[in-house]
Amino acid sequence: MTTRRLSFLGAHPLAGGAMCTSVTVDLSLLWMALSGPPGAGSSPGRSSTPDPDELERVRALVALAQGGDQDAFGQLYQRYVEVVYRYIYVRVGSVHTAQDLTSETFIKALRNLSGFTWQGKDIAAWFVTIARNVVNDHTKSSRFRLEVTTEDMRDADTEVEAPEGEVLERMRDERLLKAVAQLRPEQAECVTLRFIQGMSLAETAEVMGKKDNAVKQLQLRAVRALQRALEGEEL
Repeated sequence: MTTRRLSFLGAHPLAGGAMCTSVTVDLSLLWMALSGPPGAGSSPGRSSTPDPDELERVRALVALAQGGDQDAFGQLYQRYVEVVYRYIYVRVGSVHTAQDLTSETFIKALRNLSGFTWQGKDIAAWFVTIARNVVNDHTKSSRFRLEVTTEDMRDADTEVEAPEGEVLERMRDERLLKAVAQLRPEQAECVTLRFIQGMSLAETAEVMGKKDNAVKQLQLRAVRALQRALEGEEL
């Protein structure tokens, strides 16, 4: 992805804002899922299903964008760029690569928007599905790879000595991320989409191209595997 194309979505009026340069990777939902029964966590914290008014607004923006309205696509970009960027960043672990692949994702989305069919649900999963394919093409593999570390989560512009409790929390998070990275690829992707992205069961199934029940089983096995890997850890 060239700098010119990145600028197209970063500073061009189409986007209306700058490309993301940082990301917040929150592991609290995953820790909560691990602290409860293996089947817990069926409804992660992000509001995956917008209220009817918001959903109608998204539908209208999609329709306008499909008709060639660049401002409408720019609003869709602003609404979903953080979700897409976070997913890609967790996969590749590099700010610059994540920026480039996020830009590529939205360029592909713009080119393919005419083929999108509104089905009465949020378009977030459609964008993340494109991002998933972009990352897989980038890595030349369909295997899910988790690259983010707790070092990446810190504010690089803040050089302060962290309190002991914060240091221990980061070490704990590091152990969790390592455990996720050691899961089978589909299990790692499932828990990442569900508990780091905060996607609903239906959205995760759509992104992964699976049935809801298959995702439930993946989640169950992944949570059990993580609980075994973190045995002795205070959950």
